[in-house]
Amino acid sequence: MREALYETVIAAGLACVDEVLEAERRRLCGPRYQHLAGREALRAGHVASSLVLGGRRVAVSRPRARSVDGRELSLPSWREWSTRDPFTERAVEQMLLGVSTRRYARSLEPLPPTASVRGISKSAVSERFVYGTERKLAELMSRELGKLSFTALFIDGVHFGEHVVLAAVGVDDYGEKHVLGLREGATENSAACKALLADLIERGLDTEHSLLIVIDGAKALHKAVVEVFGARALIQRCREHKKRNVSEALPERLRASVRTMMNQAYATRDAKRAHRLLDNLARRLEHQHPGAAASLREGLDETLTVMRWGLPENLERVLSSTNLIENLFSRVREIGRRVRRWQSGTMVLRWSAAGVLEAERSFRKIVGYRAMPMLVAALRAHDAKINRATTVDDAEKAA
Repeated sequence: MREALYETVIAAGLACVDEVLEAERRRLCGPRYQHLAGREALRAGHVASSLVLGGRRVAVSRPRARSVDGRELSLPSWREWSTRDPFTERAVEQMLLGVSTRRYARSLEPLPPTASVRGISKSAVSERFVYGTERKLAELMSRELGKLSFTALFIDGVHFGEHVVLAAVGVDDYGEKHVLGLREGATENSAACKALLADLIERGLDTEHSLLIVIDGAKALHKAVVEVFGARALIQRCREHKKRNVSEALPERLRASVRTMMNQAYATRDAKRAHRLLDNLARRLEHQHPGAAASLREGLDETLTVMRWGLPENLERVLSSTNLIENLFSRVREIGRRVRRWQSGTMVLRWSAAGVLEAERSFRKIVGYRAMPMLVAALRAHDAKINRATTVDDAEKAA
């Protein structure tokens, strides 16, 4: 009975489509078999077409009409139905939910045996997914940023096979997260980093006010940020990357204890004391493990940038690492777990764009967002300091 009811509903829906289209042709051409002196359109039979229904294309016989001078006339309902493409949206949605192209047809609701369907083969679904993800990538990379006021910018590189995707996520004055852009490149490549930042600025990212920029320990990324933002960039090195880099330079037996000491130093929430503890740790490591000591000292002050502002612990923790981006890309990895070989950087970008936009749908404000006014005040104080220094320099030059 359930199957019979479903088939009846589908059949009735397709019959309704035929009836609507035929009624619109009747309004254009007039009643059948009547001679009308002022006739402006003529019937032109039917043509085999298809409409999207439940994630596949279903064959329908579309009525046609032509003007008296032979031009094809479009029926309003058909024009509306054919301009929208729910098939592409459904294919992308199914893929993002973990359905493979081979099993796409099995994930759809069954249709009556009498319905003629197409567009559910592996190649057709794959083609639709490519087209849909290209649109999502274009949508992401064309977002206007000028209407938003950002206080923090997270930048990190995430590996997919042989490729690296540079990602930028902004946090506005109210703690809302926004995916700003992606670029295929390498964190070791300063040109790729600068190109990502240049694209953000071109789309309206404000560079006239100070900005907290959270990055990993990549020197090329650090160089690009300084060159693009200058003194307006307040750089926070990711503490998790710092711990990881120091640990990798140590033998296995020392890694847990050194990581514990670093955690204790950062947990003091006193920038001067934390710096002293970490510097003491570097001195202890220097003789036996100079590489680990050098890694710890490199950029040490920039791992304490946020700590100096006295923000609440939960907000400080969020702003002290690039985990925000890594959590975002965990969704991309989950979606792309079936991909055995990333064929090109373009493919990586398409999948990344689809994944981050899917993850963005469930974005919440960052933890500790109620203290965002404290962060904004710290940034404006830095602006005032830069403006005073600029005024003094201009006065000295004028003198």
